[in-house]
Amino acid sequence: MYSYLVLRVVAKLLIPFILLFALYVQFHGDFGPGGGFQAGVIFAAAIILYTLIYGLDAANQILPRGLLRFGIALGVLIFGGVGVYDLLVGGNFLDYSVMAEDPVHGQHLGILLVELGVGITVTAVMVNVFFTFAGHLPAEDDSGTDQSRPDEKSADDGKQV
Repeated sequence: MYSYLVLRVVAKLLIPFILLFALYVQFHGDFGPGGGFQAGVIFAAAIILYTLIYGLDAANQILPRGLLRFGIALGVLIFGGVGVYDLLVGGNFLDYSVMAEDPVHGQHLGILLVELGVGITVTAVMVNVFFTFAGHLPAEDDSGTDQSRPDEKSADDGKQV
């Protein structure tokens, strides 16, 4: 893998701001445009940028596959759990107004939790899909030759020029 100093420095500067913007979109979603899906995609974009610059092995150390699978399940569980909780306290499925004494507070809490679940799931799924495709790409060494089949010899190996 090539080491591009400028790209690495720019990525180190940009990625924290991308993640901060994703948090803003996540928690601003119940008051304006944005929400879990948009924030999840922005989070995933930051992680994918990190992976493109630093490599798949470095990204796998930060976000192992098991953690991504856990994130997928956790987000769906949070989303569904809010709906089941609403049913248990006497409301309809995903009727947030029964989540607190004041229906307005219940609405804000319900939306916050549902959007958090959606954001976690979208981030984990997008990164997992990217890691899956990136892990099956043929590797190239520094000379630019394809190393996807090292056990097979090319037709030019036995010829002398």
